Amino acid sequence: MVSAGNAGCRRRSGIVVAVFDGRFRAPVERAVKPLGDGLRRTGLTPDHLTLIGLVMGAGAAVAIGLGALRAGLVLVILAALPDLLDGALAKASNSASQRGAFFDSVVDRVTDALLLGGVAWYLADTSSPRAAILPFAVMAASSVVSYERAKAESLGLYAKGGLMERAERVVLLCLGLLFDSLLIPILWLMLALTIVTAVQRFVLVWRQAAVAPVVIERQAARRSRRQSRRSDRRERFTELRRRRQS
Repeated sequence: MVSAGNAGCRRRSGIVVAVFDGRFRAPVERAVKPLGDGLRRTGLTPDHLTLIGLVMGAGAAVAIGLGALRAGLVLVILAALPDLLDGALAKASNSASQRGAFFDSVVDRVTDALLLGGVAWYLADTSSPRAAILPFAVMAASSVVSYERAKAESLGLYAKGGLMERAERVVLLCLGLLFDSLLIPILWLMLALTIVTAVQRFVLVWRQAAVAPVVIERQAARRSRRQSRRSDRRERFTELRRRRQS
Protein backbone atom coordinates (compact mmCIF):
# COMPACT_ATOMS: atom_id res chain seq x y z
CA MET A 1 0.00 0.00 0.00
CA VAL A 2 1.25 3.46 -0.90
CA SER A 3 1.12 5.98 1.92
CA ALA A 4 -0.29 9.46 1.56
CA GLY A 5 3.23 10.85 1.74
CA ASN A 6 4.36 8.62 -1.11
CA ALA A 7 1.34 9.60 -3.19
CA GLY A 8 2.18 13.24 -2.69
CA CYS A 9 5.74 12.65 -3.82
CA ARG A 10 4.42 10.88 -6.92
CA ARG A 11 2.33 13.91 -7.82
CA ARG A 12 5.26 16.28 -7.24
CA SER A 13 7.52 14.09 -9.40
CA GLY A 14 5.13 14.00 -12.36
CA ILE A 15 7.43 16.16 -14.47
CA VAL A 16 10.15 13.50 -14.40
CA VAL A 17 8.02 10.46 -15.18
CA ALA A 18 9.24 8.72 -18.31
CA VAL A 19 7.29 9.44 -21.47
CA PHE A 20 6.82 5.76 -22.24
CA ASP A 21 5.52 4.86 -18.80
CA GLY A 22 3.47 8.00 -18.40
CA ARG A 23 1.74 8.17 -21.78
CA PHE A 24 2.17 5.10 -23.97
CA ARG A 25 2.29 2.09 -21.66
CA ALA A 26 -1.48 1.73 -21.18
CA PRO A 27 -2.32 1.96 -24.92
CA VAL A 28 0.47 -0.49 -25.76
CA GLU A 29 -0.78 -2.95 -23.14
CA ARG A 30 -4.30 -2.71 -24.56
CA ALA A 31 -2.95 -3.28 -28.08
CA VAL A 32 -0.99 -6.42 -27.18
CA LYS A 33 -3.70 -7.94 -24.98
CA PRO A 34 -5.26 -9.92 -27.91
CA LEU A 35 -1.78 -11.26 -28.74
CA GLY A 36 -1.46 -12.49 -25.17
CA ASP A 37 -4.74 -14.37 -25.55
CA GLY A 38 -3.46 -15.97 -28.76
CA LEU A 39 -0.10 -16.93 -27.24
CA ARG A 40 -1.87 -18.59 -24.33
CA ARG A 41 -3.35 -21.13 -26.75
CA THR A 42 0.12 -22.08 -28.04
CA GLY A 43 1.17 -23.48 -24.67
CA LEU A 44 4.01 -21.00 -24.27
CA THR A 45 4.63 -19.53 -20.84
CA PRO A 46 5.90 -16.03 -20.00
CA ASP A 47 9.22 -17.57 -18.96
CA HIS A 48 9.55 -19.11 -22.44
CA LEU A 49 9.15 -15.68 -24.00
CA THR A 50 11.68 -14.22 -21.57
CA LEU A 51 14.22 -16.88 -22.57
CA ILE A 52 13.53 -16.29 -26.28
CA GLY A 53 14.22 -12.61 -25.73
CA LEU A 54 17.49 -13.46 -23.99
CA VAL A 55 18.62 -15.66 -26.88
CA MET A 56 17.73 -12.94 -29.39
CA GLY A 57 19.61 -10.40 -27.29
CA ALA A 58 22.70 -12.61 -27.18
CA GLY A 59 22.51 -13.03 -30.95
CA ALA A 60 22.22 -9.26 -31.35
CA ALA A 61 25.29 -8.75 -29.15
CA VAL A 62 27.33 -11.16 -31.28
CA ALA A 63 26.16 -9.52 -34.51
CA ILE A 64 27.01 -6.04 -33.22
CA GLY A 65 30.40 -7.17 -31.97
CA LEU A 66 31.19 -8.60 -35.41
CA GLY A 67 30.22 -5.33 -37.09
CA ALA A 68 26.88 -6.44 -38.54
CA LEU A 69 25.03 -3.48 -37.08
CA ARG A 70 21.91 -3.80 -39.26
CA ALA A 71 21.53 -7.47 -38.37
CA GLY A 72 22.09 -6.52 -34.76
CA LEU A 73 19.36 -3.89 -35.06
CA VAL A 74 16.88 -6.46 -36.36
CA LEU A 75 17.75 -8.85 -33.54
CA VAL A 76 17.43 -6.10 -30.92
CA ILE A 77 13.92 -5.38 -32.19
CA LEU A 78 13.09 -9.09 -32.17
CA ALA A 79 14.46 -9.37 -28.62
CA ALA A 80 12.19 -6.51 -27.53
CA LEU A 81 9.04 -8.23 -28.80
CA PRO A 82 9.04 -11.14 -26.29
CA ASP A 83 9.78 -8.64 -23.52
CA LEU A 84 6.68 -6.73 -24.62
CA LEU A 85 4.46 -9.80 -24.90
CA ASP A 86 5.41 -11.78 -21.79
CA GLY A 87 3.37 -9.48 -19.55
CA ALA A 88 0.33 -9.80 -21.81
CA LEU A 89 0.70 -13.59 -21.81
CA ALA A 90 1.04 -13.65 -18.01
CA LYS A 91 -2.22 -11.71 -17.66
CA ALA A 92 -4.04 -13.79 -20.27
CA SER A 93 -2.96 -17.08 -18.68
CA ASN A 94 -3.35 -15.77 -15.12
CA SER A 95 0.23 -16.87 -14.42
CA ALA A 96 1.72 -13.60 -13.18
CA SER A 97 3.97 -14.28 -10.20
CA GLN A 98 6.76 -12.76 -8.18
CA ARG A 99 9.14 -15.40 -9.50
CA GLY A 100 8.27 -14.51 -13.09
CA ALA A 101 8.71 -10.81 -12.43
CA PHE A 102 12.08 -11.47 -10.78
CA PHE A 103 13.21 -13.69 -13.66
CA ASP A 104 12.15 -11.12 -16.26
CA SER A 105 13.96 -8.31 -14.45
CA VAL A 106 17.19 -10.29 -14.13
CA VAL A 107 17.09 -11.31 -17.81
CA ASP A 108 16.57 -7.67 -18.81
CA ARG A 109 19.75 -6.69 -16.95
CA VAL A 110 21.69 -9.58 -18.54
CA THR A 111 20.42 -8.65 -22.01
CA ASP A 112 21.43 -5.01 -21.50
CA ALA A 113 24.92 -6.09 -20.45
CA LEU A 114 25.26 -8.35 -23.50
CA LEU A 115 24.11 -5.65 -25.93
CA LEU A 116 26.40 -2.96 -24.52
CA GLY A 117 29.22 -5.49 -24.37
CA GLY A 118 28.70 -6.14 -28.08
CA VAL A 119 28.80 -2.40 -28.75
CA ALA A 120 32.02 -2.11 -26.73
CA TRP A 121 33.59 -4.94 -28.74
CA TYR A 122 32.59 -3.24 -31.99
CA LEU A 123 34.01 0.13 -30.92
CA ALA A 124 37.25 -1.46 -29.75
CA ASP A 125 37.70 -2.93 -33.24
CA THR A 126 36.59 0.06 -35.31
CA SER A 127 37.33 3.10 -33.19
CA SER A 128 39.60 2.96 -30.16
CA PRO A 129 39.89 1.20 -26.79
CA ARG A 130 38.90 4.45 -25.12
CA ALA A 131 35.64 4.58 -27.08
CA ALA A 132 34.92 1.04 -25.92
CA ILE A 133 34.73 2.33 -22.33
CA LEU A 134 31.66 4.43 -23.21
CA PRO A 135 29.15 1.53 -23.39
CA PHE A 136 30.42 0.24 -20.04
CA ALA A 137 29.88 3.71 -18.57
CA VAL A 138 26.29 3.62 -19.84
CA MET A 139 25.86 0.18 -18.29
CA ALA A 140 27.24 1.37 -14.96
CA ALA A 141 24.92 4.39 -14.87
CA SER A 142 21.90 2.30 -15.85
CA SER A 143 22.77 -0.19 -13.11
CA VAL A 144 22.59 2.65 -10.59
CA VAL A 145 19.15 3.59 -11.96
CA SER A 146 17.94 0.00 -11.63
CA TYR A 147 19.40 -0.35 -8.14
CA GLU A 148 17.72 2.85 -6.96
CA ARG A 149 14.35 1.49 -8.00
CA ALA A 150 14.95 -1.94 -6.48
CA LYS A 151 16.21 -0.52 -3.18
CA ALA A 152 13.42 2.05 -2.97
CA GLU A 153 10.73 -0.56 -3.61
CA SER A 154 12.26 -2.83 -0.96
CA LEU A 155 11.76 0.09 1.47
CA GLY A 156 8.18 0.59 0.36
CA LEU A 157 8.96 3.73 -1.65
CA TYR A 158 8.40 4.72 -5.28
CA ALA A 159 11.27 5.15 -7.75
CA LYS A 160 9.96 4.84 -11.30
CA GLY A 161 10.33 7.45 -13.98
CA GLY A 162 13.09 9.64 -15.29
CA LEU A 163 14.31 10.76 -18.68
CA MET A 164 16.14 7.58 -19.63
CA GLU A 165 14.58 4.28 -18.59
CA ARG A 166 15.22 0.96 -20.30
CA ALA A 167 12.72 1.51 -23.11
CA GLU A 168 14.32 4.84 -24.02
CA ARG A 169 17.80 3.30 -23.92
CA VAL A 170 16.76 0.55 -26.32
CA VAL A 171 15.23 3.09 -28.72
CA LEU A 172 18.40 5.21 -28.72
CA LEU A 173 20.56 2.13 -29.18
CA CYS A 174 18.47 1.14 -32.21
CA LEU A 175 19.01 4.62 -33.67
CA GLY A 176 22.76 4.27 -33.13
CA LEU A 177 22.79 0.90 -34.89
CA LEU A 178 20.75 2.29 -37.78
CA PHE A 179 22.95 5.36 -38.22
CA ASP A 180 26.35 3.99 -37.25
CA SER A 181 28.07 7.35 -37.78
CA LEU A 182 25.99 8.64 -34.86
CA LEU A 183 26.61 5.68 -32.58
CA ILE A 184 29.23 7.35 -30.37
CA PRO A 185 27.32 10.67 -30.01
CA ILE A 186 24.17 8.69 -29.16
CA LEU A 187 26.07 6.73 -26.51
CA TRP A 188 27.24 10.02 -24.99
CA LEU A 189 23.62 11.21 -24.99
CA MET A 190 22.51 7.96 -23.36
CA LEU A 191 25.17 8.33 -20.69
CA ALA A 192 24.24 11.93 -19.91
CA LEU A 193 20.50 11.25 -19.74
CA THR A 194 21.01 8.08 -17.69
CA ILE A 195 23.06 10.02 -15.15
CA VAL A 196 20.31 12.66 -15.04
CA THR A 197 17.77 9.88 -14.45
CA ALA A 198 19.86 8.48 -11.61
CA VAL A 199 19.92 11.93 -9.99
CA GLN A 200 16.15 12.35 -10.54
CA ARG A 201 15.39 9.04 -8.85
CA PHE A 202 17.75 9.80 -5.98
CA VAL A 203 15.99 13.12 -5.32
CA LEU A 204 12.57 11.46 -5.65
CA VAL A 205 13.39 8.74 -3.12
CA TRP A 206 15.18 11.19 -0.81
CA ARG A 207 12.06 13.34 -0.62
CA GLN A 208 9.85 10.35 0.01
CA ALA A 209 12.15 9.04 2.72
CA ALA A 210 11.44 12.17 4.75
CA VAL A 211 7.86 10.91 5.04
CA ALA A 212 8.56 7.20 4.70
CA PRO A 213 5.88 4.73 5.91
CA VAL A 214 7.84 3.93 9.07
CA VAL A 215 8.11 7.62 9.92
CA ILE A 216 4.42 8.14 9.24
CA GLU A 217 3.52 5.17 11.44
CA ARG A 218 5.62 6.58 14.28
CA GLN A 219 4.02 9.99 13.89
CA ALA A 220 0.56 8.41 13.93
CA ALA A 221 1.49 6.43 17.07
CA ARG A 222 2.67 9.60 18.82
CA ARG A 223 -0.53 11.41 17.86
CA SER A 224 -2.57 8.48 19.14
CA ARG A 225 -0.71 8.53 22.47
CA ARG A 226 -1.22 12.29 22.81
CA GLN A 227 -4.93 11.95 22.07
CA SER A 228 -5.18 9.12 24.59
CA ARG A 229 -3.51 11.24 27.29
CA ARG A 230 -5.84 14.18 26.53
CA SER A 231 -8.83 11.87 26.74
CA ASP A 232 -7.62 10.51 30.08
CA ARG A 233 -7.15 14.04 31.43
CA ARG A 234 -10.64 15.05 30.31
CA GLU A 235 -12.12 11.98 31.94
CA ARG A 236 -10.28 12.65 35.21
CA PHE A 237 -11.36 16.30 35.17
CA THR A 238 -14.97 15.32 34.49
CA GLU A 239 -14.87 12.78 37.28
CA LEU A 240 -13.38 15.34 39.66
CA ARG A 241 -16.08 17.91 38.84
CA ARG A 242 -18.78 15.28 39.31
CA ARG A 243 -17.43 14.40 42.72
CA ARG A 244 -17.23 18.05 43.77
CA GLN A 245 -20.80 18.69 42.67
CA SER A 246 -22.03 15.66 44.53
